[in-house]
Amino acid sequence: MLTLYDAPRCPYCARVRILLAEKAIAYETVDIDLDDRPAWLYEKNPLGKVPVLENGDFVLPESRVIMEFLEERYPNAPLLPSDPSVRARVRLAFERFEELSGPYYGVLFKGKPVEELKTAIAKLDTRLSSTPFLVGGEFTLADIAYVPWIIRAPSRAGIDLDKSPNVYRWLGRLSKRPSIAAELKLAVASSP
Repeated sequence: MLTLYDAPRCPYCARVRILLAEKAIAYETVDIDLDDRPAWLYEKNPLGKVPVLENGDFVLPESRVIMEFLEERYPNAPLLPSDPSVRARVRLAFERFEELSGPYYGVLFKGKPVEELKTAIAKLDTRLSSTPFLVGGEFTLADIAYVPWIIRAPSRAGIDLDKSPNVYRWLGRLSKRPSIAAELKLAVASSP
């Protein structure tokens, strides 16, 4: 049985929870208090961060790596398209993720102006103006990679998603998926 070392408010953990739900993979959860991390967590991930996925002696930190591992290990319900060019665009979305997460964490933890995050979301809005999902016509790992931050942006950073109509519609499409609907409920419940 897989074990996920998790924190409900962490968007990186949300990525893994969504993927596990999409693939209907059973797992156990060990909740980690991000304000009081247990010393043993550093044995599983020297950085002391979650998520961490464990299966017996196999321990894997870092959400992106966990997502790629789960996609390869559980190929049912694939979330990487078969077309190599689309797969490359999914990977490119991961590479450029810092364009959203940097401003998000800048607002939350570094006192940066919210305008930087609004600009990042506006870029995402433009990107979604011609496609229903981040890299085309189907739901992929790229959507899972970004949506936890968008879900949390209103409550954590005061972002009004109504001002980004394409992002708002994208989130509406995604929220019809049980995995995203569950994450929306959890995000509301774990908001400060």
